[in-house]
Amino acid sequence: MNVYPVFSTSQSLPWDIVETEMGDGVGPTDSAGQDKPAVLIIGGLGYIGRFLAHHIHSNNLASTLRLVDKQLPQLASLAPEHEEACSKNFLQADASREQSQTRIYDLPAGPDGSKREFDYVFNCGGETRFSQEDEVYKLRSYQLSLTVGKEAAKRGVKAYIEVGTGTVYNPNRTPQKETDKTTKPHTKQAKWKLQAEEECAKIPGLKLCVLRLPHVYGPYTGRWLGTQLALARVYQSREPKETLKWLWSSELRTNTLHVEDTARAMWDAAEWRAKNDRIPNAPNAPIVFNVVDKGATSQGSMAAIIKQIFEIETGFQNALVNTFARLNLEHVVDEVNDDTLDDWADLQEAAGIQGNGSPLSPFMEKELLRDADLSLDGSRFESVVGFK
Repeated sequence: MNVYPVFSTSQSLPWDIVETEMGDGVGPTDSAGQDKPAVLIIGGLGYIGRFLAHHIHSNNLASTLRLVDKQLPQLASLAPEHEEACSKNFLQADASREQSQTRIYDLPAGPDGSKREFDYVFNCGGETRFSQEDEVYKLRSYQLSLTVGKEAAKRGVKAYIEVGTGTVYNPNRTPQKETDKTTKPHTKQAKWKLQAEEECAKIPGLKLCVLRLPHVYGPYTGRWLGTQLALARVYQSREPKETLKWLWSSELRTNTLHVEDTARAMWDAAEWRAKNDRIPNAPNAPIVFNVVDKGATSQGSMAAIIKQIFEIETGFQNALVNTFARLNLEHVVDEVNDDTLDDWADLQEAAGIQGNGSPLSPFMEKELLRDADLSLDGSRFESVVGFK
């Protein structure tokens, strides 16, 4: 199993060494369908980006498709089913840099020699790692969104879809609507994504639509779900058997969305935004939508699923342990990691996984273990756009 970040960011070769040897990164998905939109995906090799590209390519939705990423496809661990959509339509560039925008946005002239522009731009880029310095998120998430958004506005793009996060809302068990408070984002990553949303909304002429997402999962998943599955595998291997216990409670909300639903939602959002300038009954509201499944996923539902799959006992820590964890979360996280990482290394060695090992890991991030509900209300997107 491979894992990929939800937003795309990657270590890549120096820019003065690598331009791109893959042409102009333009792939016609339908040479006869010039009435179909021309599509640009920023962060196209990230987890969501590659599934979006595959959705567009396999359903023949675009006249032109271009993926932009800092990473090369050869280094991105592409699944076989994603290689055609991602590799043939690829352009390597750092989209956070103003000097890259001409290469990213320029298209070959049309058959009659007319100037062409992208119709839909999807920004799936940004810093995926947790616990980074503010300056990292400012450059790789905030600055990226503003730079790409300004260029989209200048070129008259019909729909600019910004992939946001539901962790911008104040933690609350009640499903949060788009109008609810965002004064206490869960993470530094969320703080900068929110600032990017707010600044993009001020760009004159930008046809902005923000999609705030919960935990995105599916084939090749990593991060939140991949970490839990790897941890469960460690507990499954232990003798004598131990109970895998979560902090906090079974009621803690950890809402979810399948990555294929995510790709469909993004396309539907772009088609809707290209034809609409406001949300009905909210003419002055920013165009922001939550997208979330109907499962109301919680720690309790995840514990039940993991118990069934791995045939291990699962449960939750008592009040005393939770109180200690709130006061000493960093210490608790270090202890959990010390307890599981050696066992995980042994499992990989026994399975013949060598070199850098598996991209899956039970390594816990402090920011992922906070006692903070992620609970979203997706009814606006369903009623306005008609998404199911």
